[in-house]
Amino acid sequence: MTQPKRSRLTTIAVIVIAALVAVLVGAEVYVRNRATTCLAQSFESELGTGVDVDLSWKPVLLQLLDRQVPSVSFDSDDTAFGPAQQMQVHAEVQDVDLRDSAEGAGTIGSSRAEIEWPTSGILETVQSQSVGALVTDVTADESTGTLTFTVGGQGLAEFTARPVVDNGIVTVETTDASLFGIGLPTALVDGVVQILTSGLQQYPLGMQATEVNVSDSGVQLALEGGHFVMPEAPEGQQQPEQQGSCGLLA
Repeated sequence: MTQPKRSRLTTIAVIVIAALVAVLVGAEVYVRNRATTCLAQSFESELGTGVDVDLSWKPVLLQLLDRQVPSVSFDSDDTAFGPAQQMQVHAEVQDVDLRDSAEGAGTIGSSRAEIEWPTSGILETVQSQSVGALVTDVTADESTGTLTFTVGGQGLAEFTARPVVDNGIVTVETTDASLFGIGLPTALVDGVVQILTSGLQQYPLGMQATEVNVSDSGVQLALEGGHFVMPEAPEGQQQPEQQGSCGLLA
């Protein structure tokens, strides 16, 4: 075989390999984008809010074979999480199985989440409800683990609330509710506490609260969960190619 012929064969081989790599990379990008979109829709259906999804290192093309995803992380869109305004949620789920079953659209093995709810978001959430319209400010005190709600201008009245974890859920205790030494209306205090409690009881994917802390900037909440079956997306939210399973590889 002459040298020029070897050179041509080498060139052709390099071109073929480069073309195959380009095809595989393009396919991986396409399928990964489809998987990300699909999983985002599945999680949004469960969470009731927009999320950004990030898949694990495992090439999505390999998932064509086993439909197993080692891990998925997602972040809320920072505008709201359920009724809680400005609540930021970062969650990770492990051992995602996207094989369709009679139970649902797939399962996850375990999950954990970290939640940040700033005082500005707590105030916005409370003020969005008629019962909390008189609340003008919310401050947090890390040293006491409490939130102080100011009612009316000039700080004429205020009450404090302390979130605590009890049997996997967050409950809220209140203290020091007074107006010039006179107790604040029970309906007002109870209403604000209910709004706060509702915002701190949005537990996605079957998780439970494991820890709650108050810092000077707001409330931090930790959640953990075990085996969970992902429900099918509501009929009206499914795309035609995503009927049945998540649609990732269907």
